Amino acid sequence: MATWDDVRRIALALPESTERGSYDNRPAWRVRDKAFVWERPLRRADLDALGDAAPDGPILGVRVPDLGAKEALLADDPTVYFTTPHFDGYPAVLVRLDRIDVAELTELITEAWYARAPKRLAAAHRPENR
Repeated sequence: MATWDDVRRIALALPESTERGSYDNRPAWRVRDKAFVWERPLRRADLDALGDAAPDGPILGVRVPDLGAKEALLADDPTVYFTTPHFDGYPAVLVRLDRIDVAELTELITEAWYARAPKRLAAAHRPENR
């Protein structure tokens, strides 16, 4: 199971990544000031929308490339990935951090970084371009 220390280590290992508090001063990781992963506890509206299905434990918000990728993750493993009405139409998923393994988390955070990094920076760091 992954931890916030894993998130921090993975995110900050990516080129030009920084950690800065989000608007509610929770940890968020950015590439050139664009957030790609962030701590996202459930809010009252989320809890109301999810009802008994609302998870407890740490929740990570993760940017994905597009809505198709979001739907694929949600369908792939609903015990790990979920969403709330707040994120309808937005390319991001919520992740139950205590249910994802570190290898999958690494892939997810790396893809989030690629989704938010400027094209030239992302291209320069793609494995096939090294």
